[in-house]
Amino acid sequence: MSAQRTHLSRRGFLGGSLMVVAGAVVGCGTHPTGGSSGGARTTLNVWYHAYGEAGTQQAATRYATAFTKANPDIAVKVTWVPGDYTSKLNASLLTEAAPDVFETGDFSESLARRGQIAALDDLYGSAGPDFNKGDRDAVTVEGKRYGVKMIDDIMMLYYRRSVLSKAGITPPQTFDELVAAAKALTTKDGKGLFVGNDGLGDTPILAVLSNRGELVANGKAAFDSPQAVEAVAGLKRLHDDQSLQLGFTTDWWDPAAFTQNVVPMQWCGLWAMPQIKTALGDDFGVLPWPAFKAGGTPVVRVGGWTSCVNAKGRNVDAAKRYVQWLWIQQTDLQKDWAEGYGFHIPPRNSVAAAADKLATGPAKETVALAAKYGRNNPGTWDSAVGTLFSSAAAKIVTGGDAAALLAAAAQQAQADIDKQISG
Repeated sequence: MSAQRTHLSRRGFLGGSLMVVAGAVVGCGTHPTGGSSGGARTTLNVWYHAYGEAGTQQAATRYATAFTKANPDIAVKVTWVPGDYTSKLNASLLTEAAPDVFETGDFSESLARRGQIAALDDLYGSAGPDFNKGDRDAVTVEGKRYGVKMIDDIMMLYYRRSVLSKAGITPPQTFDELVAAAKALTTKDGKGLFVGNDGLGDTPILAVLSNRGELVANGKAAFDSPQAVEAVAGLKRLHDDQSLQLGFTTDWWDPAAFTQNVVPMQWCGLWAMPQIKTALGDDFGVLPWPAFKAGGTPVVRVGGWTSCVNAKGRNVDAAKRYVQWLWIQQTDLQKDWAEGYGFHIPPRNSVAAAADKLATGPAKETVALAAKYGRNNPGTWDSAVGTLFSSAAAKIVTGGDAAALLAAAAQQAQADIDKQISG
């Protein structure tokens, strides 16, 4: 999931001792693996958002320790950042306290255009073609690659096989069928579908893409096209039917509403599949968001996290060595990161092929869906642009004029996009 989708990431807020950087609360960090007074000549500060999956922070620290063992001149401090990671990162990048290496969700090309992150083409070497083309393209700005994808997070629709079967409902293949299924599965005891506590989540984006519209095309806001207007307006049907679960204790990124039998269908992510399987066994299946209508296309969202190097940091060369070592050279650690703490798809094709936990059942189906229907958000889809779009969609599903609202939002978004492109 994107760090820009929500102020509180899907992996949740982790507590703990805090330190303050540039007046903002940031997460606690480990001691440098090389020791502050040891043989290391350089100490890198590496930022991660606060993953909620058990073992992630320990894994990141273990990787850093292994790097320093192989590179004794460079120590690594792992900083775990809870809460609104994206805002804290953007604020920090304007200061001398900025991290040397950091991860970012839904890669933003404006970081490259503003000179805040370093081009990393020289790190890929012969491994370049082994990275998924979509992941390579996502970090490419004007012909240069400015990051290395760490994991692909896939978002799709989960459904309860037994519940749909008992109701005589076939897993929905079109938007009309999804609306009908959600309505039929809604009872006095619960709703048929959960897409987010606000009743929207990713659905406005999915609606546009599933009707073969675009969010941004050739540097222009495109979510006010006729296809987009038609599809976003169509989401009102789910709200009119009152078939959406609203205001659950956790949001769409957590599978609790699904695993606790609150809803029989939920939009969630591949990361949650181990939890779902533990709770439900084989009583679940996965689907893409269905095509809006004939001629449309199913969609699954591809998000994830990308490792970047602070171009204005004091340790650029050492930071590049760390990124190359961990996310390009150490395929065993890449595999561990992708399938050891929730499920994610490794960006490298060879590593993905060796990920045995993704080779069977619904996980295998999800990998195939991502390859066939996966869509990344555009590189100019920052929080400002996304908020304008989602705010318009929120008004549309309650009866607002879709064409007028999306046209106004697109006009405002264009000013932000132009600013991003100009650097």
